[in-house]
Amino acid sequence: MMMTITEKIANLKGYLEGVQLDENKAETKVIAKIVDILEDMALEIEEMEEQVDTLNDYAEELDEDLGDVEDYLFGEDECDCDDEDCDCCDCCDDEFFEVECPKCGEVICLDEDFDADEVICPACNETIPLEDKE
Repeated sequence: MMMTITEKIANLKGYLEGVQLDENKAETKVIAKIVDILEDMALEIEEMEEQVDTLNDYAEELDEDLGDVEDYLFGEDECDCDDEDCDCCDCCDDEFFEVECPKCGEVICLDEDFDADEVICPACNETIPLEDKE
């Protein structure tokens, strides 16, 4: 059975009480102060561990929710087409075209029916003119 830090400190306090040190000696007072500080530190560590566990649970929930959003926006990771030359999903090249932002290099995929003269880069907010749709 593994003892927690708090249990170890409580065990140490009990041991010191059982030894019956002279409470008037400076060494005994120093030891008592050290044990009190250790006890405070152990309680702080336990509290931080609980907070870390809560944050980990929250991060896992966010990760799962983000995965759901990605699946909704981008579809499943696997391509459902029967095209043998598909690089998952280059088969969609017929329906989309790519524009590269000249400022940051972000590649933006647009539907070939996209009807505008320019697009705003989502990465750097640069306006990208659309001269030719390739």
